[in-house]
Amino acid sequence: MRPVSRVAVRQGWVDKSQTRFLGIPAVQIAATHTGHGALHWANLTGQPLVILDWEAWGRMPVGFGIGLLHAYSLTCPATAQRSQAEFDSTPNSPAGRVGELIAVGRLLQVVHRGGHPELALPLERHAQHLTGVPVPAP
Repeated sequence: MRPVSRVAVRQGWVDKSQTRFLGIPAVQIAATHTGHGALHWANLTGQPLVILDWEAWGRMPVGFGIGLLHAYSLTCPATAQRSQAEFDSTPNSPAGRVGELIAVGRLLQVVHRGGHPELALPLERHAQHLTGVPVPAP
């Protein structure tokens, strides 16, 4: 299989954004894979499962897609818990934790720009749970 050159999540964005949105030093992307890039519930269908809207696809940190889907689920705790249980091995790996932190930072950026205001508080709580530090004020 030929490597994919298209990049969905760049280390440069992480370097600029982690401190701003999570209040932590930038994490380093060590492991990547090819993925969707914008995995959330509006991009998934029911039976049969189809993943829609592939414009943001490319190389991304391991755990980014799962972390993003979980972050979008935080307003529905049962769904958030199920999404973590279904993908338990990835978020609990070192590379998966990095991917999740980057996904949470990306979604916090969306919230700071006015998108998904319903996620602001649950996302801030989750980020603080992951990092141990309060999320900086916008």
